[in-house]
Amino acid sequence: MSWQSYVDDQLIAQGFKQALLAGHDGNAWATSPGFGLKAGEGAAIVSIFKTPANAFASGITVNGVKYLSVKADERSLYGKKGNGGVVIVKTGQAVVIGVYDEKLQPGNAALIVEKLADYLIENSY
Repeated sequence: MSWQSYVDDQLIAQGFKQALLAGHDGNAWATSPGFGLKAGEGAAIVSIFKTPANAFASGITVNGVKYLSVKADERSLYGKKGNGGVVIVKTGQAVVIGVYDEKLQPGNAALIVEKLADYLIENSY
């Protein structure tokens, strides 16, 4: 399966508005159309995983949109903005990002991204 199929079939097809898989260097492996990380955002996200408490002070910025951090630890970052939000989960080699709107419940969004991350971890990614 290509990286793009993970974005298309495991995230966008499940109701995410936008999604991206990136390496720990912040470079995108696959992305939904019109979505990406702005300069420096990938590195900023990876650095938040090293010091999760910073997410509560500075928020989480993805594709130029700043989200209020509602969960931050060494594995997962959850952000909220209006009726939508973002779920970011780090695996051994990748970062999975899913942006959702009011059509997807926050708990379901988190479950989908976390399960994909678990699958990647089980397969050494």
